Amino acid sequence: MTIDLSTRATDLVELMDDPHADLGMLERTYDRFRLVNAAVARPGLLLRDVLPRARQGAVRVLDVGSGGGDVSRMIARRVRREGLVAEVTALDADDRAVRWASANDGGAGVRYRRALVADLVAAGERFDVVYSNHVLHHLTDTERREMLDDTRRLVLPGGVVVHRDIARSRAAYRLFDVGTAVLASTFLRGSFIRIDGLLSIRRSYTPRELRAVAPPGWTVRGALPARLELRWEEPVD
Repeated sequence: MTIDLSTRATDLVELMDDPHADLGMLERTYDRFRLVNAAVARPGLLLRDVLPRARQGAVRVLDVGSGGGDVSRMIARRVRREGLVAEVTALDADDRAVRWASANDGGAGVRYRRALVADLVAAGERFDVVYSNHVLHHLTDTERREMLDDTRRLVLPGGVVVHRDIARSRAAYRLFDVGTAVLASTFLRGSFIRIDGLLSIRRSYTPRELRAVAPPGWTVRGALPARLELRWEEPVD
């Protein structure tokens, strides 16, 4: 069957977003995201924004839609290895994700919270670095606009907002399909990663599409493998 990748398939719903999803499969998905994200999402690139700021003093970092929290833990551990100080908060609206991440912190020292970005705005919280990974494609147009506005409000002077996601393309779909098919009966067995990953690509933006909906002041960058970055930096007064 030929998959239509000419436009975003916004009607598709990922299995792990179902509030009644099998808990065992969901937790195996969180567990395996650590290695999948390391290979596909290149989360270490976020350290380019975190480490220079941390060298100037203690920083506050917010991970929006943190899921199993693997990116938050990677950042917290790397900052500590550098002898620097960071308060890393992993934020998710799904209690299942927050519970699993909290139970699997492994000494990283991340703060896990169940809340919405708007809740933090209302509480007057501010951060040096605000980021998300694989969140944008889940959002409706209204949710995306609210998310960008809210995350921008959370940033301190000199801070940055970075929303990283998949770039939709035939090559990205084909590579993920072939690559995960090999692991479907072993490493990915009993998780949602293969099915939801393919759905995610179909829901995701192309660079041109994301630039078309990005508000003024936001920039869109593309990178390999099949990555998008939507970025906003707070000017220093």
